[in-house]
Amino acid sequence: MQKHQTEEVIFGAFSLIFWTFTLIPLIKYICIMLSADDNGEGGTFALYSLLCRHAKFSLLPNQQAADEELSAYKFGPSTQAISSSPLKRFLEKHRRLRTVLLLVVLFGACMVIGDGVLTPAISVLSAVSGLQVAENKLTNGEIVLLACVILVGLFALQHCGTHKVAFMFAPIVIIWLVSILSIGLYNIIHWNPKILRALSPHYIIKFFSQTGKDGWISLGGVLLSITGTEAMFADLGHFTALSIRLAFALAIYPCLVVQYMGQAAFLSKNPSSMSNSFYDSIPDRVFWPVCVIATLAAVVGSQAVITATFSIVKQCHALGCFPRVKVVHTSKHIYGQIYIPEINWILMVLTLAVTVGFRDTTFIGNAYGLACMTVMFITTFLMALVIIFVWQKSVILAACFLLFFWFIEGVYLSAALMKVPQGGWAPLVFSAVFLAYHVHLALWNSQEVQL
Repeated sequence: MQKHQTEEVIFGAFSLIFWTFTLIPLIKYICIMLSADDNGEGGTFALYSLLCRHAKFSLLPNQQAADEELSAYKFGPSTQAISSSPLKRFLEKHRRLRTVLLLVVLFGACMVIGDGVLTPAISVLSAVSGLQVAENKLTNGEIVLLACVILVGLFALQHCGTHKVAFMFAPIVIIWLVSILSIGLYNIIHWNPKILRALSPHYIIKFFSQTGKDGWISLGGVLLSITGTEAMFADLGHFTALSIRLAFALAIYPCLVVQYMGQAAFLSKNPSSMSNSFYDSIPDRVFWPVCVIATLAAVVGSQAVITATFSIVKQCHALGCFPRVKVVHTSKHIYGQIYIPEINWILMVLTLAVTVGFRDTTFIGNAYGLACMTVMFITTFLMALVIIFVWQKSVILAACFLLFFWFIEGVYLSAALMKVPQGGWAPLVFSAVFLAYHVHLALWNSQEVQL
């Protein structure tokens, strides 16, 4: 993208980020997905469990037929009303299709676990790399060492529980949001107020007309603006849907939009700062305080994905796809707040290995982007089935939902797949290993039940 650093291209890149951020995290997840919880739990396995309560899709031994009569799972007429649905009968009749569905769910769950490895690595390493911008004396090795120390501290805190950790991190999040909002507003006013025009999707058309194939490949970097979105849904067991909706819509969304807009305004006048746009756009007077807060905020963001991984592992275990592990309930009031010691330390070792092995946020970003977009793609498919079989809406409505979001996510996924040789292979390897293990356990458990 070095040869396309014109003002219109930068405006187009921001327009892409704005509309992607609006359509996927805000509309898809906040407005739609958060309503599809399985008794308070979220994530790919929660969607699968929800489907199995309303249709005989499960190949695993723990389906409870009586669950579909529970009032908590009703979203309209009685489930008996769709008992004669041709699509439902077709899927229930063909075991191979149900097997494919289970494999897709398992693959999505494995990608989420991969996120639990990659998110802390890229978040913390990106944050501490700001020190290199200010202190040129620091080497890459020293930056990686500092990131590893922070990561060890982060995983060591997990035993405190989500409630206590969130209580400690809440002030950091508030200060962080106020900081990026203020810096974003400053950059918009100081550098280029015309960036407001980029809210028009017309600039997206200009972006692709001027960049062509390079613009498409660059989407692998643009999608990093929405990574971590899946964690909002997977973290439903740790937070309520209402709290997530209010926090995102009233604070996170506007602050991030203004921050990205400010970065675009800065880059439109300083295109040479493309590689370190965030830290270069921070005014010198507040650089160090913001750098410290950015590092702490990266730890908070990593915390959300780690807890989401705990939830996914717990759901895998409940469905017989994961070995028995010690699950510690860290809250007397919220059942979904858990801590799994073995998983915590395994995640820490793998995260440190990724951080030390790649030593570069670009390669980790390629892996991270592919993992997140794959999970979103799978979640869209499962949500379409939920719309039909659980919410009992028309197939046409589900098809519109599926095609609309699959088109957007498919474009990003195709760009992310281009980065497989440059680090994108990591989540595929993680997922392949986890998937093989999950499938082995699922088959073993189903055979035991048959015997």
